[in-house]
Amino acid sequence: MLEELRAVLGEVLVTDAAALEAVRADKSGHRSAAAPLAIVEARDVAEVQHALRWASAHGVPVVPRGAGTGLAGGAIAGAGELVLSTARMNRILEISAADQLAVVEPGVINGDLNTALAAHGLWYAPDPASRAISSIGGNIATNAGGLMCVKYGVTREAVLGLKVVLADGRLLELGHRTVKGVTGYDLTALFVGSEGTLGVIVEATLRLRPLARGRLVTVSAAFPAVTDAARASSAISARGITPAAMELLDAAALDGIGEHLGLDLGGRGAQLLVQTDGAAAASEAEQVVEIVAAHGGTAELAADEAEGERLFAIRRAFHPAMERRGTVLIEDVAVPRSALPEMFAVIERIERDHGIRIPTVAHAGDGNLHPNFVFDAPGGDAEVPAHIWAAADELFRACLALGGTLTGEHGVGLLKRRWLRQELGDDSLELQRRIKAVFDPAGILNPGKVF
Repeated sequence: MLEELRAVLGEVLVTDAAALEAVRADKSGHRSAAAPLAIVEARDVAEVQHALRWASAHGVPVVPRGAGTGLAGGAIAGAGELVLSTARMNRILEISAADQLAVVEPGVINGDLNTALAAHGLWYAPDPASRAISSIGGNIATNAGGLMCVKYGVTREAVLGLKVVLADGRLLELGHRTVKGVTGYDLTALFVGSEGTLGVIVEATLRLRPLARGRLVTVSAAFPAVTDAARASSAISARGITPAAMELLDAAALDGIGEHLGLDLGGRGAQLLVQTDGAAAASEAEQVVEIVAAHGGTAELAADEAEGERLFAIRRAFHPAMERRGTVLIEDVAVPRSALPEMFAVIERIERDHGIRIPTVAHAGDGNLHPNFVFDAPGGDAEVPAHIWAAADELFRACLALGGTLTGEHGVGLLKRRWLRQELGDDSLELQRRIKAVFDPAGILNPGKVF
């Protein structure tokens, strides 16, 4: 069967042992039990279509994969599976300043897109912490968010249209280039966050924003306890202030980042970073300082915009810092913003009850927390131990009880399938499985992921 595919695709079909080994894992640390069948490193839409027609004809499971930076095991491939990589489809096809949009292939790196847009005075808002290494296709597949989505929206708000290849090789053109558009069901939005289970994204039309955001003011606030910082962040939102970014780091996160970067960040229970922008940036920052003081914190204004960016660069170093400390289960839950203090209290209780540390950062502006379970993995075994899963299970259940969700931006992938029914319920889960069957009746697209 592979020779049949090679006759059409040639060098695009990769069976090199080292390459196959690499796609057994992603940034989640999870690893498949065996290497996949082969990798198609597609360079254009036609090659994606050829690969899917072949897979559909032979009943071969297909795992779509971008840059491999996912944190939920959504692009991991195993025995008998074909990896369909779009990493080489990395062209920016169009930038329109007049319509404030870009048309890109899925392998374009998020940060590279913004570098190209800067010359046009434009900006693509979704900014996951992995923006320097993650691809637009992967961002769309997981509906990635980031530090600035509290004000500027997650990926779904920035996608106007898509081209998608279905499991049988048909090409769908979805969405539009217009700001408005309500013709038919919104299938574009359905594909955003679908984690490669409905089709393979081969092109995206993206909404852009003017690069000029006006004045930027950054407030750095220290608190004696993380629950105090969480209450302050909730109060900032309740005041009606919408910061461009609002990030919360607990004591363990600060200790780890300080060790990683060689900085003295210890001695505080938590840090809250708040960035305001636009015409009201200065007055909003003044209100933030006032709220911080009312909640027992000490606030400082960054000297200038460069200092503010340096502070947020420290926040972005969280995940590399945790990786230095051991094997990491990086989690991603979200609660209503008013429930942030309760969720942090839950994390502290779980730490005490289970005798573990769970360094946590949060996109506090939208209630999205990233608890990191750091553990020792003897012999390099990245499998999550039972006692860590037990603590995570308790955390997930508490999150749902607070009106939250199991994942704010990383997706379900392999790692959270067992909890999906608890959040969705039987009827919703069955309906979603039926929707998948409409697009992928043979069930060959990313099997075992999400559902």
